[in-house]
Amino acid sequence: MHSPITITRPRQNVSQKHVLYAEILSVTSAMRKNSRWASSTNFMTSTRSSALGSNLGLRISSPSFNARASARGNREAELMAGFQELKRAVRDVGDISSLPLPTILSPFFEIIRSSLSTGPITSAALTALHNFFVCGIISAESNTLDLALIELSTTVARCKFEPSDSSGDEVVLLKILTVIQDCLCAYDVGNVLGDVEVCEMLETVLTTCCQMRLSEILRRSAESTMHALVRTVFSRLHSIDPDTEEAKLAADDEDAEIKMSVSTTQIPITSEIGPEDDNETPVDVPPEEQESSGTQTPSSAVVPRIQFSLPSILELLRVLVNVLDPNDQQHTDSTRLVVLGILNSALEEAGPRIGAFPSLKGLILDPACKYLFQLARSENLTVLHAALRTISTMFDTMREHLKLQQELFLAFTIDRLAPPPIVTTKGALSKKTGVTDSPRPSTPTLGPSDLEKASENGTSTPTRILVAPARGETRNLVLETLSQISRHPSFMVDLYTNYDCDINCENLFERLIDFLTKSVYPAHYPAGLDAQQRNAQYLCLDLLLAYVNDMAKRAGGEYQEWPSDCPSPESLIQTKSQKKLILTGAARFNTKPKTGLAFLEENGLIYADLSDEVDRPLSLAKFLKNCSHLDKRLLGDFISRPDNLHVLQAFIGLFDFRNKPVADAMREMLESFRLPGESQQIERITGTFAMKYLESGPAEIKSKDAGHIVAYSIIMLNTDQHNPQVRKRMSFEEFQRNLRGVNEGSDFSPEFLQQIYDSIRKREIVMPEEHTGLLGFEYAWKELLTRSRQAGPLVTCNTPLFDVDMFKSVWKPVISAIAYAFTSFDDDYIIQRAIAGFRQCATLAKHFRLPDVFDFVVVSLSQATSILPETLQTSVPNYPIVEVEGQKITVSNLSVKFGINFKGQLAAVVLFNIVNGNGNALREGWTQIFEMFQNLFVHSLLPTRMLQMEDFLGGASMIPLRGASPQRTAARSDGGLLSALSSYLMTPYGASSDSLVPDATESDIENTLCTIDCITSCRLDELYSQIMQLELDALVATVRALEALAHERTVAKLKQESEDPMHPAQDDTYGAMPYDPASVYLLETMVSISCQVPQHIEDLWPILFEHLSALLHHDSAGQYSILLIERAVAGLLRLCLILARQPSLRDQIYVSLDLLSGLPSDVAASVAEQIVVGVILLVQKYREIIRSQTEWKLVFALLRSTITHSEAAKLSFDLLNNLVADGPEQLVTMDNFSALVTLLNDFATIAGNTVEAHQKQGRRYGLLTTANSPAVERGRKAIELLTSLKKFFTPIVELSGLQREDGWEQLFLPLLTSLKDQSSNAAREVRQAAIGQLQRTLLASHPILDEADSTQVEHVFNKIVFRLVDDLLKPNVFQRDPQGMPETRLRASALLCKTFMHFEVRESQSTADIRILWIGILDLLDRLMHVDRGEQLYEAIPESLKNVLLVMNATQILVPPSSDDQRTERHRTLWSMTLERMERFLPGFLTEVIPVPEISEVASLPTEDLVLES
Repeated sequence: MHSPITITRPRQNVSQKHVLYAEILSVTSAMRKNSRWASSTNFMTSTRSSALGSNLGLRISSPSFNARASARGNREAELMAGFQELKRAVRDVGDISSLPLPTILSPFFEIIRSSLSTGPITSAALTALHNFFVCGIISAESNTLDLALIELSTTVARCKFEPSDSSGDEVVLLKILTVIQDCLCAYDVGNVLGDVEVCEMLETVLTTCCQMRLSEILRRSAESTMHALVRTVFSRLHSIDPDTEEAKLAADDEDAEIKMSVSTTQIPITSEIGPEDDNETPVDVPPEEQESSGTQTPSSAVVPRIQFSLPSILELLRVLVNVLDPNDQQHTDSTRLVVLGILNSALEEAGPRIGAFPSLKGLILDPACKYLFQLARSENLTVLHAALRTISTMFDTMREHLKLQQELFLAFTIDRLAPPPIVTTKGALSKKTGVTDSPRPSTPTLGPSDLEKASENGTSTPTRILVAPARGETRNLVLETLSQISRHPSFMVDLYTNYDCDINCENLFERLIDFLTKSVYPAHYPAGLDAQQRNAQYLCLDLLLAYVNDMAKRAGGEYQEWPSDCPSPESLIQTKSQKKLILTGAARFNTKPKTGLAFLEENGLIYADLSDEVDRPLSLAKFLKNCSHLDKRLLGDFISRPDNLHVLQAFIGLFDFRNKPVADAMREMLESFRLPGESQQIERITGTFAMKYLESGPAEIKSKDAGHIVAYSIIMLNTDQHNPQVRKRMSFEEFQRNLRGVNEGSDFSPEFLQQIYDSIRKREIVMPEEHTGLLGFEYAWKELLTRSRQAGPLVTCNTPLFDVDMFKSVWKPVISAIAYAFTSFDDDYIIQRAIAGFRQCATLAKHFRLPDVFDFVVVSLSQATSILPETLQTSVPNYPIVEVEGQKITVSNLSVKFGINFKGQLAAVVLFNIVNGNGNALREGWTQIFEMFQNLFVHSLLPTRMLQMEDFLGGASMIPLRGASPQRTAARSDGGLLSALSSYLMTPYGASSDSLVPDATESDIENTLCTIDCITSCRLDELYSQIMQLELDALVATVRALEALAHERTVAKLKQESEDPMHPAQDDTYGAMPYDPASVYLLETMVSISCQVPQHIEDLWPILFEHLSALLHHDSAGQYSILLIERAVAGLLRLCLILARQPSLRDQIYVSLDLLSGLPSDVAASVAEQIVVGVILLVQKYREIIRSQTEWKLVFALLRSTITHSEAAKLSFDLLNNLVADGPEQLVTMDNFSALVTLLNDFATIAGNTVEAHQKQGRRYGLLTTANSPAVERGRKAIELLTSLKKFFTPIVELSGLQREDGWEQLFLPLLTSLKDQSSNAAREVRQAAIGQLQRTLLASHPILDEADSTQVEHVFNKIVFRLVDDLLKPNVFQRDPQGMPETRLRASALLCKTFMHFEVRESQSTADIRILWIGILDLLDRLMHVDRGEQLYEAIPESLKNVLLVMNATQILVPPSSDDQRTERHRTLWSMTLERMERFLPGFLTEVIPVPEISEVASLPTEDLVLES
């Protein structure tokens, strides 16, 4: 609040009487210097003498005629005599303050008012008045101060003097300004002035300001004085009550007394104005002042005067506003410039208080805003600047009362600042992206179209006022003003809540942000960038950053509570959502009405209010009338279609035409839509209008037809009067003649027609989308005033309740603009602000839980770092490695380039500082993070901790950057675990390369050190460690990002190469794709992170398995490098160890094992060790997860696939040994028995294969035995383990509840089959052990074998023994070990005979039919004897056969014939068959072993009647 200037007087060193005498002397001296006053003393003397005589009672004769002839001389004498009288009056007064102040000042006032006075005399009198203020003669304690000041105001307002030289005259004017300022502003005396006096003083000063003929110094002084006066006057608003003053104002009938005017053509304070005798009391001075002030004092009954208040302030504001009217030719731009400054001072002083006074506020709202907005379009830069400053002050101080005015100004400002529109086909403008438009296809608008305003009655508001884009300094001024208006913290929130959340207002917040973001880019300036446009970029960026900063402060707790008397935030947000639907529906309607109506109905915007009173046409008409976003041309065409007649009737029926002239009714209707051009459509509209208007009961119109004709004639008259192409305008008489006799045969009254004619002629009916220039502005202003009745106040609150919705709608362009500024601008302050903006956007994204925003910040910054890889590099060049202070560093192209990129380093530090600690807010941005990680990795810039890969046995090694492909089929013999790594350890982290390495310069090393320092500052290892503490969503996003990058470098690349016809076809050799260290790094990082968060494995596993299964698929595994496949296998099995802890995921273990078992054999051999170690750990730690037969088969199948790898085979065999070994828990079960037998059989088979391969190398290598071949040793031990499985038969049968027959089929028979198979093994020790164990197993006592039935015995021979002998008889089997195989055959023959005797040649089997079996044995023995005619077999077989025959005879199975032949038919047949068969290879041997008694005849059966089955 501005208070009047009060000057504290210093301690007085001179008396007031002395000052008075001195000033009288100064004035009279100045008077005497003028020749006019030379004889004034004589007149003074004679006048006083006459007075004296009269006082003494003497008769004095009248002066002669000649003496009175000179009226001028008498007036001069009276002026001089006034000072003499004053001197005499104060001579005997001790304290002159006791005298009435008018008495003291009267002579001075007379001089000032007299037209006889000259400039120096008037100047002396004015100086005297000023000194009276200074010395206290005129003070708040002065006697009758109010009367004196009243006369003073009138005096200075009517100052008259003879002009002389211009400089001297202007000194007088300057002194008048000083006295007025003393009176009103200084010395605390202005509070006794009334409204009339204040207005007089203000008018005097204001007129002086506007006199362009005066010197610049004087006018500037007058302006300064006027500013002080205005501030003092308007400061009065802070101390008066609005209600009281407004009531007084309404009841006051003396308004005519308080009038001000501004003249710019003449100076009313010189002798050039008014009559020569204008020394009389002015008519405006109260009657008391016309009395002589020398001897009278005012009566005590005089009512005290009231201090000036609202009337004078209102009048001052009225005058100032009227001067601003740009259409008033009376005032020039110079005058308006002065008044703009004065009005700005008034607003600065009491702007917030003006809104409390309806009369003052009304002037500001209209017409002050209207004139100011028009001046804001001025091409005069000085006026433009002053107008914009006043507007900004007005919005700053009265914002809450100017809701719609601010909307109009901001929309206008944004349009002016927008670049020239891009014209497309049909003259329409291309739409701006990111802005919700209200399409106007028929009328181009400047700038992106947005929400239109709605008037009180629901009609659409005008299209935006068309303005040319501002250029040059004009643009800077407008932009600076916009910046100034939007500086307060709640500005953007206020825009959003008051406009974007109001259906009838524009989306100003979105429009402003859209404009600001686009203005940061150079594309916004088609003519190129200069200093001014660069400044515009900075300003727009600064506004964006200020918005982000304010929002960050609100998020940090610096905010205001939402006012309880305002609409709830929830309702505003709901309105915003509804507004979005309306905009979408309106846009679709503007494109295709049918589609738009379907959308509106679907979303409940039309037809939702149907009832008995509201039908479908009425519901639709309400929406069409009240929606301000429809294309008015299309609307007019739609409602005037024949099939929409009911909608047209309902639409026009919504207007209230009661008591409205027909021209005004037509005007109201036609301003709601664009009248179509087709005559039939116009006929429908005017006809419907006539019907509805007739229902309102007009006095003149008698019928619908008459109304129809009148309506049509109004349209024609409007075109005739205002179409520029019409040269001859229709006169009233012609208009009257056209309507003659159409009112049911009679004429309309002349008054009625005259009213229509005048209304249309003076004021055009402006249809929507015809608003251009002044006419358009007037129309827009009219609509604004109509809407303002319902708009309500502007709600201002620095609340955070809407920040999340606001931020969601604009974050992408805002962050993009900040990123562009960061990368493109070189100003350190801008870069610093941009960095702060990035941080704040990231903070807001985290605060609002908007990962997309955080991602975008990360993406924007990552692109600015220059660390992202430009291409998908797979091979790593040989970079020089230098040692600096004991540390080896790699000088790569990235380290050199990044070291000199200061802005990139800034971006990197900012990026990783933002991400550090905020990883939970990141989602897709992890892709960029790991892209940078992998690029740093291949350039040897990552911390060591992030370069390791882990193995099952706890070992860790660095991920190699380069290496040659290993030999695929070479088996390891050194027994180490990391077999695949041995050929890869040629990396910058370890060894050197043989390739040529370029030299590193000193500058390269220095730049690399800068890069290393920057990377260290980024704290990448901290970020990596924080990943393991992330929330689930962020963690999943992290692993997805790694998988996506790894997929791109492996699976996607392989597919691309396979589909590329230009890419050479790959053969089947291993590793068709070259080694890519980044793919291994990504895989290792992905697996390592997942293994460290086992609690989240359920969510991470699908992502991991998708990538691992793609790498390890049977068809593609052979295409990748060996290390990648090995790391994939190791990673998969490490994850399986974690899956084993989750019962719900254990099935995925079997899926994984099945995937590994499907690897191509050569791939499996290369990664066998990793597979085996992983499976062993899985089985040993989590035995409970492998229980079913299928699961065991998977495990053993996987082990079987790696059995050819020596080290893997050793580990696998140890696992089997542990399973079979005795322990506290029986590990061999029915579920794993079969697979276990199969795997042990494979180990034995591998031993034989090893021996065969060895034999092919020649005799010089010697024979492989258990002593010199681990494979043979494992084969022999496998036979032992197979045999030891017999001890589990009984427990297994008991636990599983197997029947004896099932036990034979599922336990004994597989074991015997395996032993049978290995009895022909090429490894002699394995073969001998197998046949020996087979014999012991068959001949040993066991419950299952002891109770074997005929079927099982048949299986023993047909599936085991016979097949073994048959195999041994095969030449290829014999060639496996020619030296040792005869012995095996011998043992097999013995096994054959012993098995036969054990199972068949028993007393219990004497009745069994063994004929076919026995003949088969004889056949095999025959073959064995004659296979190679070796001495051992030839001698041993008859001996074995002899024993069999004797036992058979002893058991009465084979009985020879006798004289009393009592044999059964079976016995006779068996004997005959045996005799016949043995005669073939051992003639006479049977009868030699079993003598036959001599009998006459022996009955025998012909052998041909027997059917023998092998």
